Formats: sequence, structure tokens, C-alpha cells
Amino acid sequence: MRFGTPHKSSAIKILLLGSGELGKEVAIEAMRLGCEVVACDRYEHAPAQQVAHRYYVFPMLDGDKIREIVKKEKPTFIVPEIEAIATPTLVELEKEGWTVIPTARATRLTMDRQGIRQLAAEKLKLPTSPYRFAGNLAELEAGAKAVGFPCFVKPTMSSSGHGQSTVKNKNGLAKAWRLGIEAGRGKTGKVIVEGKINFDYEITLLTVRHAAGISFCAPVGHIQIDGDYRESWQPQPMSKIALKKAQTIAKKIVSELCGKKGRGIFGCELFVKGNDVYFSEISPRPHDTGMVTMVSQTMSEMELHVRAILGLPIPEIPCRPGASVAILAEGDMKNPTYEGVENALKQPGTWVRIFGKPEVIKHRRMAVVLAIANTVAEARKKAKFAASKIKVAEG
Repeated sequence: MRFGTPHKSSAIKILLLGSGELGKEVAIEAMRLGCEVVACDRYEHAPAQQVAHRYYVFPMLDGDKIREIVKKEKPTFIVPEIEAIATPTLVELEKEGWTVIPTARATRLTMDRQGIRQLAAEKLKLPTSPYRFAGNLAELEAGAKAVGFPCFVKPTMSSSGHGQSTVKNKNGLAKAWRLGIEAGRGKTGKVIVEGKINFDYEITLLTVRHAAGISFCAPVGHIQIDGDYRESWQPQPMSKIALKKAQTIAKKIVSELCGKKGRGIFGCELFVKGNDVYFSEISPRPHDTGMVTMVSQTMSEMELHVRAILGLPIPEIPCRPGASVAILAEGDMKNPTYEGVENALKQPGTWVRIFGKPEVIKHRRMAVVLAIANTVAEARKKAKFAASKIKVAEG
């Protein structure tokens, strides 16, 4: 591949659909290799828009607008960065010859929990938690009875925990149904209800499909609350048997989603119980729990994504003990400000990344603290301590 120059006819042009904190890091990595980056999102001044060469503001579910921008910009690569996108348009564009990362099919299936769960459990026969889909409260009640309590109710299309509920008994189902339908990123009219697996821990196995095959990062352990990432660390200790099973599951589903030509990084979420491993979800893009790789790996998940997109070599991916802690903001803020950053950075081996999101509505992830140390336990302790020093408030 020949590398060109931004704003010139030789430029490799990347069109980001979605411009959040992960997209911002993808944009930076792409620009380091001389790519021209165009960032799109539903609101102005999204994180990746702040560093891109150009940006557009429109709903990512507006397929006509996506097509208009593609026709205008003529990107080398169309790179979805969020789940809620007009995937039928991406499928059409791919058929017309445009390159969608990793593939339009992968983007379509993974944005829909029904599609990806049926692919994983019913076609690929991967082990998963028990599940049912529901299109009304009566179906949800029947599904919850089938999978048992406690159970988890999620919109079939959402991200970062939006619309998810933990339900302990039948009395909580009506509220969970309303939340799942109202708070989902896409209005599918359905939810998934999943039974609980008494797992020992959960991981994200970052899996890269690139020109030479498939590579794995060291497993990332994490803590999620109501489906929203709070902490992550790398490497997560696990048995050789469990790691091999995790890699086999990830390779099967990534290979299926990519087909012959697809490439990019995937965040494969898995539950681990002893030596048993269960598939949970997968994202065809950098994963929020993988932000720890900005300090724990020589190549972050965002750099790996860009290398895979551009067809560049991905040699061994070394890892050192690292941890991340998300900084959350609560309430409504039109001018978020950050206090205590200087105190968070007093410890050696700590970093702060402020995403630059322009406002807070109710609840939002606004920054991340990163730390490295000699052990994962020490890195987690450092990251949590540093994160405790940072406060987000209205300016």
C-alpha cells in the first residue's frame, strides 16, 4: 500500500461513523500514518471531531445522509465506531464497492443482540448463557421463567449499559421491559432476557483479524456495573485450558464475521468459570475495556485496529501489567470541568485521558485513568487511587 498526504489526491481517507473517545484514539493513530480523517456523529464537537481533518453532524441512523457523505468524501475505508448505525445502507455501499470495516455484515449482526446471539449459539454452537427474546411483556415473563431468576434484560440494540436491568423476581419485569424499550439505542421493539452464569470472572479478548491471519491480545479482565465498564486490567490471569478455549471461541466468531476479506479488531466478551468459557457479546471495533492497552501494550487496541485496516504487519503484541478506571459524571452539565488531575498524576506510572465530551446528560463516561506497575494488583490499586482524586463538575 502507498501512503499519501492529507488533503491531497494521494490521501488514504478514513470516514469515522461515530466519534467517541475510542474513535478519537483511532483518528490519532490513523493520522500518525498520514491518513486523512473525516469524523461523523450525531452531535457537534464529539471527541474524534476535535482532532479530525473535517467533520459532519447528523444522526448515524440516517442512511441517506451516510450515503451523501460517502459520495461526497469518497473514503478509502468506512469505519463504524458505534453500534447504532444505518447498517442496511452499509450493506448496500459494500455491495457497490466501498470498503466497510471490518465488514458490513459484521456491523449489522453485532449491533443486534438477537442476530449475534443466534449466530453464536445456534449456528456456531458456542456455549452461552440461556436466553430468550421478547417482543412484549407477556413474552418477557415467559422468557424470564424459562431462564430463571435472577436474570438480565437488555435491549436488542444498545451499548455501554443503556437500557439494561438486573431482575431478581417477576415483580421487576414490567420496569425492565419499559427501560429496555425506551432506552435502547435502536428501536427494535424487542429485548433479550438472559439467565445468570455463576462465573468466576469475565474478560474481553481483543482479537485482531489482519492480513496475515488472527492475533490475540492478552486477556483483559474487567468490572461492569449495569452493563457499563468501570474498571479493566491486563493481563487477566487464567488457566492455559481456559485461555485456549477463549481463543477458539473468539477465532470462530471473528472468522465467521469477517469472511475472506474483513479485517480489524474485535472485543470478544466472555464469561469464565474454572476451565469453562461462555460467549457473551462481541464488538467489531476497539472496546471500552481495552482502553487499558494504551499503557499496558506496546501497540494499543486502536493502533492495532488501524494497522489491520491498512494491511500493515502485526507482529507479537507484548503486554505489561496495567489497569484503567473510568471517570463518570452524574447530572446535567453544559460546561464540564475537571479538578484534581494534578493530584492523580503524582504517582509514577499513571496517566489521565480526558475525552473532551461537550456536555453531560444524566450519566456519562468522561475520562479514564491509566496505570502500570509490577503486578496487576498494584496497577489496579494505583489506578483506583488516582481516579479518586478527579472530580467532574459544572464549570
